[in-house]
Amino acid sequence: MLSIDMRFRNKIIFVLLPVFIIACSDLPHDHPSEELKDVLDDTAMEHALKHLDPKYVCPMHPQIVKDDPGSCPICGMDLVEKIIDSSADKYPVIEVQNAVIQNMGVRTTTAQVDTIWKFIKTVGRIDYDETSLTHLHPKAEGWMEKLHIRAEGEPISEGEKIGEFYSPEILSAQLDYLVAIQQTGPKRALKARNRLRLLGVKEATINRIEKSGKSQNLIPVHAPSSGIITMLAAREGMYLKPEMEFLTIADLSKVWVWVDIFEHQISWMQESLTAEISVPAFPGKSWEGKVDYIYPELDPVSRTLRARLVFDNPEQLLKANMFAEVTIYGGPKRGILVVPTEAVIETGERTAVVKALGNGRFQPVDVVLGIQRNGKSEILSGLKAGDEIVVSGQFLLDSESSLQASFMRMSEGE
Repeated sequence: MLSIDMRFRNKIIFVLLPVFIIACSDLPHDHPSEELKDVLDDTAMEHALKHLDPKYVCPMHPQIVKDDPGSCPICGMDLVEKIIDSSADKYPVIEVQNAVIQNMGVRTTTAQVDTIWKFIKTVGRIDYDETSLTHLHPKAEGWMEKLHIRAEGEPISEGEKIGEFYSPEILSAQLDYLVAIQQTGPKRALKARNRLRLLGVKEATINRIEKSGKSQNLIPVHAPSSGIITMLAAREGMYLKPEMEFLTIADLSKVWVWVDIFEHQISWMQESLTAEISVPAFPGKSWEGKVDYIYPELDPVSRTLRARLVFDNPEQLLKANMFAEVTIYGGPKRGILVVPTEAVIETGERTAVVKALGNGRFQPVDVVLGIQRNGKSEILSGLKAGDEIVVSGQFLLDSESSLQASFMRMSEGE
């Protein structure tokens, strides 16, 4: 019997023990034949040694391996010759007979030069356009004596009266303005008028004060823009200070959509790309916009890049905090080598395809993928145009090649 050191002995048993267990589970136990007895009587080491240089195997029971032609003791099928390319190391070339290829349902196609349309499908969240938000603060201390807006969420139009405000400082400025008009020259009157403007008094109100010659205790407060009231901190009779924001108005004629882009998709992302969204609330309806801004850093937890999209919303159907299905279009990528995505083997540690070399010979090869769209995968390296690859049954062929490579490495170690 061959002398094998302990490390090599352990490797053989570790690799082939699952195969040996499967083989034994398939064997009939009632009346085993002489051939079956030979298999059952083998020790784990003897069984492993038989697999180091396999020559004939059963197409249906690959655990049955013999040095000479014959038939399978389990199913009776003729054993087929198995040839390994001695020059291979990582992925040996394996040869499979036509009958086995048909039983496995192996299908092949060729790697071709084609065009892939670049686009990203993701989910986004609708938000207010922050550049169109209007924040209101009083320009002087005082009391909101009357308030015509009752709750958040109400629509408001530009110029609409919000309430009436009383401020001792504004009242004093009015009196100064009236004195300047009546008793001093136009230079001081202009200065007093500008002070009223800085305190938030509108031109129409100043003109009324000038025309009537009387001050107004309550100064009307008007909405500077149209939109939806998203924050209302004031209440009737409340005392307000300049540092207090008492009203926020959001313009919904445009909205933002926040999206997260995965790291492998950002290579062709750029501002101004066309985007399209749809929302569950309005089936069949879509909105077209563009990529407005791409943020300069990735989220350290999700490893995604944040981007901001902008969309017109003239009918104001899109509401803040809605979820939207987003498609970002990047245009065509022409003249690239592609294969069907179903042909790609991805294990997390490697990416490969199985090449069909002709005459029943196959070999896995490592590839580097680019973008993947509509069932096509871009091949950056590992293949060339016209290479024939396996699109069905490739996982079995890849596993067989890896197993044979392990046998060869163990044999070289011995």
